[in-house]
Amino acid sequence: QAQLVESGGGLVQPGGSLRLSCAASGSIPSIDNMGWYRQAPGKQRELVARIISGGSPEYADAVKGRFTISRDNAKNMVYLQMNTLEPEDTGVYLCYTITRWGKVYWGQGTQVTVSP
Repeated sequence: QAQLVESGGGLVQPGGSLRLSCAASGSIPSIDNMGWYRQAPGKQRELVARIISGGSPEYADAVKGRFTISRDNAKNMVYLQMNTLEPEDTGVYLCYTITRWGKVYWGQGTQVTVSP
């Protein structure tokens, strides 16, 4: 059974940067959509960024201009470069993929904490 594994989270001061990575362990054929959600304490899970095959990256308004999503199709990996981090960016970041047939895979999540 394929699964996703995130890495790169941690504690960073406001204004700092982190780069998250998400790798597929096992084969996931025909990926159509890859991206990142985040879950902040006491808040609903929200979509941060995604890339749909053949389309342009899409971002939540709160992270536009600060975060950049990229994808390595050959390796089935997705990355999230996060710059100018703010305390409001704190949360668990989860990567996901959706295949052309609608099958969804989730990672376990990686904690990002932005604090002085």
